[in-house]
Amino acid sequence: MPDRTRLPSLTLGRSRWREWRQRLAFWIGAVLVGLVALAFAWLAEAAFASFERLLEWMPWAPLLITPLGFALLAYLTQRWFENAKGSGIPQVIAALEMPSRRLRARLLSIPVAAARMSLTLGALLVGGSVGREGPTVHIGAAVLYTFGQRLGLHGRRAIAGLILAGGAAGIAAAFNTPLAGVVFAIEELSRTFEQRFSGLVLTAVLIGGVVTLGLMGHNAYFGEISGRMPVGWGWSVVPACALLGGVLGGCYARLVLPTDKGVLGRLCTLRGRYPVRFAAICGLVLAVLGLVSGNHVFGTGYEETRALLEGRPITDASFLLWKFLANVVSYLSGIPGGLFSPSLSIGAAFQPLLSLIPNVDPQACALLGMGAYLAGVTRSPLTASVIVLELTHSPDLAIPMLAVTLMAAGISGCISPVSLYHALAKQIIDKVAPARSS
Repeated sequence: MPDRTRLPSLTLGRSRWREWRQRLAFWIGAVLVGLVALAFAWLAEAAFASFERLLEWMPWAPLLITPLGFALLAYLTQRWFENAKGSGIPQVIAALEMPSRRLRARLLSIPVAAARMSLTLGALLVGGSVGREGPTVHIGAAVLYTFGQRLGLHGRRAIAGLILAGGAAGIAAAFNTPLAGVVFAIEELSRTFEQRFSGLVLTAVLIGGVVTLGLMGHNAYFGEISGRMPVGWGWSVVPACALLGGVLGGCYARLVLPTDKGVLGRLCTLRGRYPVRFAAICGLVLAVLGLVSGNHVFGTGYEETRALLEGRPITDASFLLWKFLANVVSYLSGIPGGLFSPSLSIGAAFQPLLSLIPNVDPQACALLGMGAYLAGVTRSPLTASVIVLELTHSPDLAIPMLAVTLMAAGISGCISPVSLYHALAKQIIDKVAPARSS
């Protein structure tokens, strides 16, 4: 009889321990994601700073360094780290949709995350037009997933929550934008996954952002930008910006998505047969674009974007074309690297064109361009809006920003009907389908 009375209390104790174990996995894991994201950000800045010093000493160096670097990165990725290819966000989406635990573990293993970090740093070191934010999403998902597994979380809902929270905490920490991480998790990562956005996941995302805020301070990524939208004719910049962002964003997606038709199909075939040589050619094209642009297309484009936002541009109107092409060849090369920051720089480069419209604020043109192009590429208008508004502390532009991103995403969808990240995630899933069915 005494043994029977202890059973309910033992069961209750175990249940409470399971709940706390789950909370600890999310909370401590989110702190780890924030710390890793900060370390990655510091290393990425150091890597590209080294490349810039090389440019000052030897302006023609990219003609040699960039093709060789791209070839080496493509070889390492193709030979040993296939799951580290691209931006990393498609891998996270694929992991959320995969029912196979073994295949999910392959996509989100710590060695793959470490390889993605190292190879992305290598891409910045040789001048790749890539960002670190997409890779940080993959790394964050891998860290939180692995930590949760070590603490014994194996249920499907718990695993999905870990991946979702890790990826979202990664974007929150990478940009120092906690709200953007929450919106990103809802709009991009979980759009095809049937799971409630639980308070535990929300808390983990906020913790990842708070870690960054605590160590870096409440500093806007691009500084405090006070763009304004004058009532009247000035609002004509919204549809113009949406059209430009939607068309270019849709074209970018069409250019980088795998296909078997036309010239792009032949390029995809060549890339599949000769990945290292193809990457070297992409690196050479990027180096030539760099020389033509005055060495402004390399890296994330942060300095060029900030200069445009602050009203002291260091590039001319042609930067829009050169940076767009640089982003395309960098992604087509197959090397690891994200597209968030480079996409923001392209959107900011809309400013010289949009400033031709009478009675518009140049800073507002740049900000709306950033949101429009990012929404056009990712087809995630809410995420694009919140990222730009948080990065620049520009709440006054909330309504025009939402309008421009929604329109840009719709226009992009007419050019490229399939969302970029989800199309790439489907490609990853299809590639492992034979192994999954065997």
